This record gives sequence, C-alpha cells and structure tokens, in this order.
Amino acid sequence: GQTGIRRGFQSHKIQNLNLIIAYSKWETGTAFSHFPILFMRTIAILCGGGPAPGINTVVATVTKVYLKAGFRVLGIHEGYKGLLNANPDIEELTFEKADRMFTRGGSLIRMSRFKPRDTDFNTELFVKYGIELLVTVGGDDTASTANRLTKFLAAHQIQVRNIHVPKTIDNDLPLPEGVPTFGFMSAKEMGIHIGKVIKAEAATTQNWYVLMSMGREAGHLAFEIGKGIQSAMIVIPEMFEKTEITVDKVVRLVISAMVKRRLLGQKSGVAVISEGIFHFLKDEDIAASGIVFEYDAHGHPELSDISKAHILNKIIRTRLRQLGLEIISRPVEVGYSLRCVDPCAYDLTYCTTLGMGVKTLFEAGCSGCMVAVDIDQNIIPVYLSDVEDEQGKIRTRLVNMNREEVRHTFTDMLYYLTPADREAARAYLPSPQEYEWETIMENN
Repeated sequence: GQTGIRRGFQSHKIQNLNLIIAYSKWETGTAFSHFPILFMRTIAILCGGGPAPGINTVVATVTKVYLKAGFRVLGIHEGYKGLLNANPDIEELTFEKADRMFTRGGSLIRMSRFKPRDTDFNTELFVKYGIELLVTVGGDDTASTANRLTKFLAAHQIQVRNIHVPKTIDNDLPLPEGVPTFGFMSAKEMGIHIGKVIKAEAATTQNWYVLMSMGREAGHLAFEIGKGIQSAMIVIPEMFEKTEITVDKVVRLVISAMVKRRLLGQKSGVAVISEGIFHFLKDEDIAASGIVFEYDAHGHPELSDISKAHILNKIIRTRLRQLGLEIISRPVEVGYSLRCVDPCAYDLTYCTTLGMGVKTLFEAGCSGCMVAVDIDQNIIPVYLSDVEDEQGKIRTRLVNMNREEVRHTFTDMLYYLTPADREAARAYLPSPQEYEWETIMENN
C-alpha cells in the first residue's frame, strides 16, 4: 500500500535555460518511480489603465533582458481582467515581437481599466505557469492593485514578487523630484505641438481658444503645455491654494486674461486649462454647469466622456455676451491625441532604462515597489508602502507651486488684471475689481 508522498525540487541551469526539474517520488511498498516535470522560470507582464507613449518600449526591454537570462515572458492581455479570468488571453513574447514594438506608440499588450475587488483574486494563473515575477505597467491604481494582489498571494503561501513601472501622461506618481513618469515627455511634446498650431490659429483669426488638457487631479501637463506655448492664461488645480475651485473663478480668470491682453493691444490668446479642476468642483457647481459625469471602475469621474472645453467655452461665451464684450472664443480638447503617439527620444531612452531596472531590482530581491531613477539616472526602488495613504492608494504628486520656475511663470508670463489696471479696464468691465487676480484667487 501507499506509504507516503515525498517531493523534492532541484534547480538546474541547462544551456542558459533556467529550469526547475521537479521530481515526484511515489513510494508503493519497496518500489518507487520518478516523474520529471520541466518548468521554465517565468515572468508575466500586464498593462493597466490608459495608454501612454513608451509602454511598448518598457515591455520590449523587459522581454529582451529576461529572454536573454533564460526566462519565459508572458504578456497578459486586458490587465487584471485578463489575469483573473478563467480563460486568460496570454501571449508568449519573443525577441522578434520585442524588436517590432519597442519604438511604437500604443500597447501591444491590450489594456483594461478593470479594478478587481479582493474577493476577485485567485491563485490559478500563478500556480499553473509558475510565475515568479509580475511586472505591472500602469498608473497609481494599477500599482495599488498589484500591491493588494501580492499580499493576497503571500497569504496563500504563493511567493510572487511584483515590480511596477510607473506610467502616466499626467506625471502624478510620487517619484523623486524632477523625475517624470514615462510617457509624460512625449505627451508634453505633442501637446505643445498642438498648442503652437492653436496659438497660430488664434493670432491669425484674432480669436481666443480654450484648450483643455488631460490631467486628473494634477496640472503638470496643462502647466507644461501652457508654459511651452507661452499661453495667456494657465489654470491648474494646484494654484487654488487659498480658495476653492469654482467654475465662476475659472471663467473670470480667462476673461481677466482677455481684457488684460486688450489693454496691451492684443486681441487674441490661448487659455490652457487642466481638466483636473473638475475633480474639485462641488456637486452643485457641476450641476449648475450642466455637466453630468459617469464614474470609472476606480471611482474617478469619466472626464473623457464629455468635452469639458466645449462646456466651459459655452459658459465663457455666455459671460462675454452679458458683459457686452465682442470676443470670440473656441474650444479645443487635447487628450486622446496624446496617449498613443510614438515615444520621443527622451522616453525611448528612459523607458529602456526602466525596463532594464526591473531586472536589476528583481535580482536585488526587491518587491512591492516601483522602478525609478534618481536625478543621476541610477536605478532605485520606490516602495509602495512608503507612498501610499491610509486607504492603500498611491499619493498624487502635484505641481509644486513653490518651485521657482512655476512661480515665475505665474507672476511674469501670464496675463491678468491687477489693481493698477482698474481704471483702464472700466472701458471693458463694469466692475474690474471682480476680475483682478487677487480678488479671484484670495477670496472664497
């Protein structure tokens, strides 16, 4: 009869292939047999959230460095939805696929915004393929979910390490000061290109343009686009340090810039506004504006479902008519057009460094961290536990309004009315003081 089961595992390296040969010993009386089962050391990569330039560069680099080390590399399509699916769509990545994809925009590995609950987690895929490392590419929600998932696996005695590659054109993950998230530089470059064309259009037609830029809670992208095209006004959430954000204040800031430019003999201009301001509006303010949001799986307003630029511009046009100002303003939405552009030179080299950094941190025994670089481009881990809040969410990196170049941009480059303009502004406004910077930004 059966007297017991003993299993032993021995690691071997055969022709540069990292294999684990598992010997299963089944003893029956005095006889036993050996059943060798070969497992190739395996890592898996998934991409969550929305696209950003450089995703393919990261995935291609991770693929190449691990294939060279003898690992199998699996791409999990559709993010966490695919990972936890009973029939996941898995693609084995090769050198050829990596070479074809690494300079291209978009993502070869299909993405999903699905956010699983803890009760959705399971161990099946990790056990089936013997996955040692889960590489996640995404923003703060993807990172937070990976952190929860690896804790779940550890509680079920499955040791899978996770290294996260921070991706977002919003630049809002808490990396070291001065270090961007990948994709931001490419989005900024394309955003400035679009902004320059819009500014030329404004000057040619002597009209105004309201350019709404992506950026969920942080205004990095809007600030950089506005600074890059030297726009007349920039509106980002971080600038409202002393007062709450309202639609009325945003409208008055834009009109303040319009009138200031008129006083200086300029009839055209561009106002660059971060869509992130809508995250901070009160419900009654949103209702009064006519905006109706739906919410995504992470609880964020679906800002992409409506044209904020068109809604805000309509409110501005209404106010201009009420004031008797013959100024034409037109809306421009800059969002999806930035997410799948080919990565710029900066992101190509940066994403290559981050991809190599995944293996560097893995070999150092790191897990539960983001791969990052310091200001000297040295690979460093940023541990999720050090940057998450009490609810386990990754803290948002905001524009530092105290940074010198930010302060100078707002004080020296933007156009807005001040008390010194009050008398001259009466030719355009019945109550110029209501449109002065200090009145708008320092009063609730």
